[in-house]
Amino acid sequence: MFERVPVCGLTRMSMNRRNFLQMSAATVAAAAVQTELQAGVSAAFPVIDCHTHFYDPGRPQGVPWPGRDSSLYRTVLPADLRRLPQHLPVTGTIVVEASSWLEDNDWLLELAQRDPFIVGVVGNLNPESTDFGLQVRRLSANPLFRGIRISAQQVGVLLEQGRSGVLGVLSDHDLALDVNGGPETPELLSRLAKLQPQLRVVLNHLGNPAITRDPPPAAWASGIRAAAACGNVFCKVSALVEGAARDGGRAPEQLDFYRPYLDVVWDAFSDRRVIYGSNWPVCERAADYRVLQKLVADYATERGPDVQQQFFAGNSKAVWKWADRRPAASDKL
Repeated sequence: MFERVPVCGLTRMSMNRRNFLQMSAATVAAAAVQTELQAGVSAAFPVIDCHTHFYDPGRPQGVPWPGRDSSLYRTVLPADLRRLPQHLPVTGTIVVEASSWLEDNDWLLELAQRDPFIVGVVGNLNPESTDFGLQVRRLSANPLFRGIRISAQQVGVLLEQGRSGVLGVLSDHDLALDVNGGPETPELLSRLAKLQPQLRVVLNHLGNPAITRDPPPAAWASGIRAAAACGNVFCKVSALVEGAARDGGRAPEQLDFYRPYLDVVWDAFSDRRVIYGSNWPVCERAADYRVLQKLVADYATERGPDVQQQFFAGNSKAVWKWADRRPAASDKL
């Protein structure tokens, strides 16, 4: 076991978002300038990547994920994402905690405190833990803590046991729930969303279908439509290229290859409930960041002039209620 990481001051005490932003103004300015210089251009609207992972295997306690034999086993921090060639300059990110270690939620919050590029943290808590509610209340005292992610398997257990009400503590604190799982996940979320109508639920990675040249699987498409019928369910268009590279190779770079799957998702969820996420750095094994970003940006542009802005920023703001931490950012979304 490793030593418990000290809880940062922001986690210990409840502070409103305005005070927090005022305290970190100097750090915000420095990071924003760096981002603009690296990107070379300014986006006409915020571009928020709502699914990234940051971690540091060099910490004394190491990390439980990724494994040492993985190509992902290296230090991955916000500056690494900012350095990537991008189709649209990413102005902020919501980072998802993949580690099951409780202390790593605090580590991410401390990282976010230092780097205003992070506009929100989706933590990792076990809803079956006896102190689940206590940890939600503790972490939510930090305005950058915006929700948690659990697995579809955990959702299934809660539904089977009639205990989905334990997730109500999230909506009580205005937090969202991300869920990751296989193609059965959308149908599970339709059941959960009906039982917890006040909870904002986010399907990760489209439900992880295998994306091929064949028509989308009927069961997956049916589940997508069932989930989308619940107005409190959103879909994160993340891990798209991984779904097309299940053989370990590189994913196709042509939009038409993905179009049938994107059509199913967009037609079901509409322009207002689809959200951009890359799943970086995992996605790099299937495609370059610029490639995956251009695929979804081009598709969103085809849907209409305002769809890109909603897809890259507005819809995620409705879910996680993040605050733009760039200096003099107009909070219009």
